[in-house]
Amino acid sequence: MATPVHELDLAFIDLESPGDRDELRAEVEAARSKHWLAKVPMGYMVVQHEYVTKVLRERRFHQLSRLLAEIRGLDPKLIRNERTSILSAEGDEHQRLRRLVSPAFTPKAAERFRPFMAQTIEELIDAVVDQGRCEAVADICEPYPIPIICALLGAPREDWRDFSIWATDVLSIFDTDANDKADRIVAARDALDAYVIDLIAKRRGDQRDDLLTDLIAAEEDGDRLSETELITMVEAVLVAGVDTTRNQLACALARFAEYPDQWKALADNPDLVPNAVEEVMRDLGAVRGTGRYASEDIELEDVAFPQGTILFPSFVAANTDPAVFEDPYAFDTTRPLAGPQMTFGSGIHHCLGASLARAELQEALPILARRLPNLRLDGPVEWKPPTTAIWGPSRLPIAWGQ
Repeated sequence: MATPVHELDLAFIDLESPGDRDELRAEVEAARSKHWLAKVPMGYMVVQHEYVTKVLRERRFHQLSRLLAEIRGLDPKLIRNERTSILSAEGDEHQRLRRLVSPAFTPKAAERFRPFMAQTIEELIDAVVDQGRCEAVADICEPYPIPIICALLGAPREDWRDFSIWATDVLSIFDTDANDKADRIVAARDALDAYVIDLIAKRRGDQRDDLLTDLIAAEEDGDRLSETELITMVEAVLVAGVDTTRNQLACALARFAEYPDQWKALADNPDLVPNAVEEVMRDLGAVRGTGRYASEDIELEDVAFPQGTILFPSFVAANTDPAVFEDPYAFDTTRPLAGPQMTFGSGIHHCLGASLARAELQEALPILARRLPNLRLDGPVEWKPPTTAIWGPSRLPIAWGQ
């Protein structure tokens, strides 16, 4: 008989008053040795790789973002009930959207942009390489994904600065202080809406070899994306595709700066690149977890979850689970991964843009390693606060050369 989750003897992790990284790690380790769940202020954290996967693949656990407004008391002006996003849709609605757009996000679709990814990172390096040092977030990581997303959507490259600002502001709705930023979020969202609507109108009469043309043409058995669905999908690609990649690249540079031998190996051996990308995302992922709630009463692994129970599958805990990864806190780009890193998630909400994100990192990192030898930190890394939805360095001073 399943035990109600509230009756379990679980460790408590106070995420609202986190200590330093080592303290949090120790709390997760202690909780994981006791059970696959830990108690946290708003519900329960899933702390083992096996069960993070099971929860994400259980379709009756729905995306917590659907309850975002209710849970966090969002300013009404931030709520868009009339919009359905693939990021929060569930059931038949999600399956339909995913079926229509998945062909536009295959590895083959991402391959066509690899030359432009390489060109973009080369140009960014050209601007700083002779200086021997730079602030990597502002000079390399922030500007890298935007021109690629512009190319992906067929948008003018010179618009990348606007996209960067909009992406940052729109995504801050997931920050804990979103209400304080409400006016800025709404202004960015309105500006993005107007831009995307105009871009779609232009592309309908000017088809190209790009993602936007693919999405406009997406159809199966006479079913097509509506205009609102198309706008929402383009905005999801723009916003999510920008912030995740720039933060993950910054996380990668921060990590490699501490491991010069692995940085040199990456420059010397292209065969290491795919595995190095997976290890970076396992070891220091920009997306640290997600939220789910029980859409009905659910029994999973002899635990009973009443409808409405909130779970937080922790990607960090899953990616450092010693049951899956030997010596999980060591950074080793040569390690054979015994299980998948979880930063892209799993199940029906597995990151739709995973192939694009992998391609961007696989193109950027070896070029950076070859052109910025002897990479090292040139000052302290400043990290975004833990309340930030997609996390990484806010400032990353690096130096290279002799």
